[in-house]
Amino acid sequence: MRAVVIALATIVVLTASAYSQGRGKGGGRHAAPEQQTEEQKKKAAEAEKAYRSALDKIPDKKYDPWGNMR
Repeated sequence: MRAVVIALATIVVLTASAYSQGRGKGGGRHAAPEQQTEEQKKKAAEAEKAYRSALDKIPDKKYDPWGNMR
């Protein structure tokens, strides 16, 4: 009986992530771009601009983790 319960619990745990991945297909928060309102498009453009500016602030310096070991 214990093995059956463990097997069922394993099946439930393994299928839960697959079930949750398919739940966002109906719209909701992650709507397709053609379904977005003007306010959502404006907000997404501002977020993209902030993301690009944050990427530009990252230095291009290469890091050598073994640099002090010589």
